[in-house]
Amino acid sequence: MADNIRIEKAQRIRDVIRYVDRFKNAVVVIYLDDIDSPLFSSHIRDIALIKKAGLHVLIVPGSRSRIDEVLSASHISWTMQNGVRVTAHEAMPLIKMAAFDVSNTVMTSLAANRISAVIGNWVRSRAIGVLDGKDYGDAGEIDKLETDAIRTVLADGFVPIFPCIGWSRTGKPYNISSPALAKEVAVQLQADKLFFVTSGDDINASHFTVPPGIAVTETGEIPALNLGELDSFIDANANSESGKILSLLRLAKSACASGVARTHIVNGALDGVLPCEIFSGLGSGTMIYSENYGGIRAMQTEDIPAVLSLMRPFVASGKLLPRSDAELLENADDYIVYELDGGIRACAALHFYDAHQAEIAAVAVDESCANIGVGPKLIEFLLKKAKRERSESVFILTTQAADWFENLGFVPDDIGTLPEKRKEKWSPNRGSKLYRLKLQ
Repeated sequence: MADNIRIEKAQRIRDVIRYVDRFKNAVVVIYLDDIDSPLFSSHIRDIALIKKAGLHVLIVPGSRSRIDEVLSASHISWTMQNGVRVTAHEAMPLIKMAAFDVSNTVMTSLAANRISAVIGNWVRSRAIGVLDGKDYGDAGEIDKLETDAIRTVLADGFVPIFPCIGWSRTGKPYNISSPALAKEVAVQLQADKLFFVTSGDDINASHFTVPPGIAVTETGEIPALNLGELDSFIDANANSESGKILSLLRLAKSACASGVARTHIVNGALDGVLPCEIFSGLGSGTMIYSENYGGIRAMQTEDIPAVLSLMRPFVASGKLLPRSDAELLENADDYIVYELDGGIRACAALHFYDAHQAEIAAVAVDESCANIGVGPKLIEFLLKKAKRERSESVFILTTQAADWFENLGFVPDDIGTLPEKRKEKWSPNRGSKLYRLKLQ
C-alpha cells in the first residue's frame, strides 16, 4: 500500500512538471465571476502561482454584483434585455466606478501575492443601439482591442486586468459584458486557455440533459466536450433554466471555433480548480476543445517507461499481467498509446496469430481519462487495424473487465478456440475468460 501511495504521488509530481513545461509562456485568460466569494483570495493565490510558473495571465473580473449593489444604493433601477443591463444615462458614472473598484480589488490582491498588475483601457466599444425597438442606452459591444499594447504589458511581466468598460473613439464609456470581453481577449490573443470561473455553477448530469455518446463521470460531471458534442448538448438543453451556463457554453464554442485551444468552465465554489485544470489531468470542470485534443499513435521506444508506469496499478489489482521492458521492446510494433499534453494516458496492444485471429491486450487507461471515452477509442482503432490485416475475429482475455468488453460488442467464447500459441500461455489458475468479436 505504501508503495502504491508513493508511486501515485510520484506520478502526480511528474505530471505537474510536464504540464509546467508544456504551458510555459502559454497565454491564459481568466474570467472571475465573483470577487465576493469566500474563495476569492484562494483563487488569486492560485493565479499568482500560475503566473510564477511562467504563464502569461490576463484577468477579466465580473462586476455584476458590485454594479447591482452600487445602483441599488443610489436608487437607480435597471432592466435586463437578452442578458444585457439597460439603464438610464445617469447610471453610467456609477457603473464605471463599480467596475474599476472591482478591478482595483483584484489588482490589490495580486500585489499581496507579489504579482504586478495593470488596469487598462484597451477596449474600444460602440453602442448596441436600438434592437427590436428597444434602446440599449449605454450598453455597448466590443469594437476593437488594443492587442499590441496588451502584448507589451504581458512582455513586461504584468497581469492585465480588464474592467467591463469600453470607450468609443470619442471617449464615451459603455458597459460591456465581462464574459464576452474575456472571450474576445482570448480570441484576439489566440490564447492557449480561456477560463470561466463561475460563482457556483457547474455542468452536471443532475441538472442538464446529456445526449447519448457524451462521457459522464460517476458523480455526473461532464469532463469534456468537443465542438460537435457541444452543439448537441446546447440543442438538448435549449429550454434549460441554466441560461448562464448555456451562455458561457456558446461563448466557449465561439472561442474554440476562432482558434482558442481550450476553454474551461469551472466551479469557483471549489478550491484549487484553476491549478488542477492547468497542471494535472484531474480537473473538476468541463473543458471545451476542438477535435485535435489528444491523440492515438504508435508506441515509441522512449514511451516504454511511461507505459509500464501506466500499467503498474492494473497489474497490482490483477487486471493485467506483468510485462517487462524487454517484452514491450520486443513487441513494440503491436502497441499504441493515447498521448495528451505530452503524457501517456492510455495504452493497448494488438497481437496477430494464425487462423486469422488477433488479440487485444494490455488495455490500460489512466484514471484522469477514464470518463472521456479514451478506452473505446483505443479498441475502435485496433479493430480497424485488425480489419485491414484481414483478421476474421478479435479476442480478449480478461478477469475483471468482462462487462466493459461486452458493452463494446464482444461475446463469450470457449477457451478451446484460442490459437494454439496463445492457448499455451493461458493459465487455469488465473482463470481469464475469453470474449470474441467477429469481424467478418
